[in-house]
Amino acid sequence: MNKNAIFIHVAGLWTLSTLDASAKWLVLAGVPVLMVTWVRYVMHIALMTAVVLPSRRSALFKTRSLSRQLIRGLLMVLSTVLFFSVLRRLPLAEATSLNFMAPLFLMAMAPWLLDETHRWHRWVGVVMGFAGVLIIVRPGSSLDPVGVALGLLTALTFAFFQIATRRVAHDDPLTTNYYGGLFGSVALTLALPWFWKTPELSPEQWLLLMSTGVTGFVGHLMQIMAYSKAQATLLAPFSYLQIIAAVALGWLVFGQLPDLTTVFGIALIGLAGLAVVLWETRMSISRTLKQ
Repeated sequence: MNKNAIFIHVAGLWTLSTLDASAKWLVLAGVPVLMVTWVRYVMHIALMTAVVLPSRRSALFKTRSLSRQLIRGLLMVLSTVLFFSVLRRLPLAEATSLNFMAPLFLMAMAPWLLDETHRWHRWVGVVMGFAGVLIIVRPGSSLDPVGVALGLLTALTFAFFQIATRRVAHDDPLTTNYYGGLFGSVALTLALPWFWKTPELSPEQWLLLMSTGVTGFVGHLMQIMAYSKAQATLLAPFSYLQIIAAVALGWLVFGQLPDLTTVFGIALIGLAGLAVVLWETRMSISRTLKQ
């Protein structure tokens, strides 16, 4: 069962990497970031409505805290818009690696926002992660500094999104996923008159634009399936395998490969997060055995 959960988890992350690659291609082709985001959420909510709503019906909307769901939805949309903006400026591998700072930001903020105990190894992980960022953006790396700044802002926003997700853990995961997509669809539809621009795309390119909603829906659905089969502490270390898909797609689609020094920086960020996750898992097991 755990092996199946790990496979589904990694496959879901790699599916989401194809969403990122599609979004990068589209924004580079001149499609506005907000338009790509709007299509992504509208298609997502349409698929969820068609697939999930008939079986769940009104139960899909039951939540113990609508305000928390709306806050999570806002942070979800913000992180998506920011990350798609980063993809316009940075290669896929570097953009993805900067987003791996999110778990480190989350663990650093947890004592204040989640009332968790201060732990020194979390701060060591944050310092290691920032060291990896500095290696990636070193002088001579030719990376867009605005893209790097947006990447770190994306990671911080995503960390707040993860905190918001924890605060609605009492709701059904499908309910949470539905409210997130619904908020994004409604909010961006209301803003549509201010950013709509009909791009000159071929039928194949329009199909790629529509596919962002499909890959987003499938990727998140696979994540929900994985977490329903195994604990988050088991799956967390495998999240860093997403960088493999990001590097591969960056090379295959855009002809972009990070140099060896950048690879070292990416690896340092991944190792920092992985080390903290494994340490947390060890502490959790130790506490369980003592009870």
